[in-house]
Amino acid sequence: MTTFEPEKMNISQLEELIKYHNQLYWDANAPEISDADYDRLLEALKKLAPNHELVNAVHSVTVESSGKVRHTEPMLSLDKAYSLEALLEWANKYARSPGELLLVEPKYDGISAGFDGKILSTRGDGETGENISGKLPLIELEAPGYTGKVDRPARGEIIIRNDDFKNLYSTIRKKGGGTYKNSRNAVAGIMGLKDISEMLVQKAKLTLVDYRLISIKVPLEDLARRWENLKAELAELPYPMDGIVLKFADEEFRKSLGSTSHHPRGEIAYKFTNLKCQTTLTGIEWSFGKNCLTPVAQLEPVDLSGITIKRASLHNAQNIEEMQIMIGDTVTVERAGDVIPYISDCSPGLFRSSPWITGCPSCGTKLVRRGPELCCPNRDCPETILFNLLAAVRNFGIERLGEPTLRKLMEKFHITKLHEILTLTASDLMQIEGFKERSAGNLANEIAKRKQAPEANIIAALNIPNVGINIAALLLENYSISQLRTLDETTLAAIPGIGPERASAITETFTTEKEDIDRLLAVTTPLRQQAVSGDMPTICFTGKMPEKRSFYENLARERNLRPVDAVSSTLTFLVAADPASGSSKLKAAARFNVTILSLDEFLSGTPQPETVQKDAKTEPEDFSAAWDRGELF
Repeated sequence: MTTFEPEKMNISQLEELIKYHNQLYWDANAPEISDADYDRLLEALKKLAPNHELVNAVHSVTVESSGKVRHTEPMLSLDKAYSLEALLEWANKYARSPGELLLVEPKYDGISAGFDGKILSTRGDGETGENISGKLPLIELEAPGYTGKVDRPARGEIIIRNDDFKNLYSTIRKKGGGTYKNSRNAVAGIMGLKDISEMLVQKAKLTLVDYRLISIKVPLEDLARRWENLKAELAELPYPMDGIVLKFADEEFRKSLGSTSHHPRGEIAYKFTNLKCQTTLTGIEWSFGKNCLTPVAQLEPVDLSGITIKRASLHNAQNIEEMQIMIGDTVTVERAGDVIPYISDCSPGLFRSSPWITGCPSCGTKLVRRGPELCCPNRDCPETILFNLLAAVRNFGIERLGEPTLRKLMEKFHITKLHEILTLTASDLMQIEGFKERSAGNLANEIAKRKQAPEANIIAALNIPNVGINIAALLLENYSISQLRTLDETTLAAIPGIGPERASAITETFTTEKEDIDRLLAVTTPLRQQAVSGDMPTICFTGKMPEKRSFYENLARERNLRPVDAVSSTLTFLVAADPASGSSKLKAAARFNVTILSLDEFLSGTPQPETVQKDAKTEPEDFSAAWDRGELF
């Protein structure tokens, strides 16, 4: 039994976990949890914040690109199901009759891409992808009735055929030495190369499989009866797969169902699950995270669906207790899709030893339990300082400053606090190994820009337990930072959504970290979040925009508007990246008579709250004309 319970997490906790696992999966190509557990995180967030940007985000593997490409048609992700029952529920929801024809197709395990006749591009965020035409010399197209050079329009998946991986890639060396462990990692690794000349010399080969190549028609009423045979039939194909795609065969009907910002409604992906094996737990590595240590299982290497598994997630200390795991036990390892697995069960081994450590691996301080976590209570612990600094830096949005550079800064300048980072100059950074004039200047400029920060980000950067951006914003609805610092624990606890536990942590931080907070405020310019009232105009954003959503929300707050996640009858403005997209938010806004702005209109100057009323009688009939006359400023 595991203690992975996203349903009990709050929005802040879910955001942090989802972003963490997104980075591992899409950027580092080193996932730690199953697809099913990741989807549980998204589902839990969706229930709390249905329109949260993370719920509807479309992702793509990081590749070496020669520029951005705007898709003529969106390349969206797919909704997911993990059981036949879920597939039937989806199909019956939309099907016009029991005889509705479905297409059953492989869900290839690679990188989504499209070729428009000139440019090969990745899916990217669904609207804009990356130009990867430089990889065309390595790629062969397999489309209906054709195999050969990529010379005609196609949408599909860049993969390595199973036979090619077995016969070719056993000798192909990746950059830095060694061979690829599985085909998906090989595809991601090759697509991330700037120079493919070495791959060409080694005769590496990739395949772009047109999504239309393999497609089996099945009436809905026969799907359940034929399901196991269909899975077996697709398993015989020479392509790496992590699931099966179902779509309505009638293309016109399928398109008429429309789509969300994340996926088309007329298609769905069935994800393979419950791939498992047994092996021996040889040790546990306790790795540092923000405010706690995370156990990672060290395993006797075992092959699981073509992947050699050596490590697996154990989630937290409480999970080890509840499963009564000890080193030397035989553990059951599961994975859903092509991901690094987790331990789902265990049985006692012949020779067992304790998995527990009592002292901090970094500073030696006696560890303590805080809820389900094992923690180092030493505020001066080097690793605790490092990961708290890393969390603070991320809250300030300093993207170029990662863990390796932070370690070097701590060693060189003995930095332990965020305010010390914010005072660094380009000349300081030039003293760090690996930095040259240009890179030092870029990071220094980014640090300087982030000194003007929203108050919510500053509060979140204090690393108060269970206080992230959203809770910080809640605290700041009626108080400024300076006012919050004067409130007693009882007053804080009375704020809706705070409670006694958070209130205690807040007052303790404000007391013990007083001098450091003073120094942080001295080197930053806090941007005040406007007081929230029932009459305060609200604003919502929809669609993929050039900057992160927080950028536009902070800009809105500066203009006395309150950002919200959902469209309702009380919404004042909806800002759309593409006002003609026909998204669900735009349709709802039209139904509620909400004023819709393009992104350019919003950036040009948002209407001021005192001149705009939600009462339809006083709202200008011709918004654009009123805008031109300057009546809304």
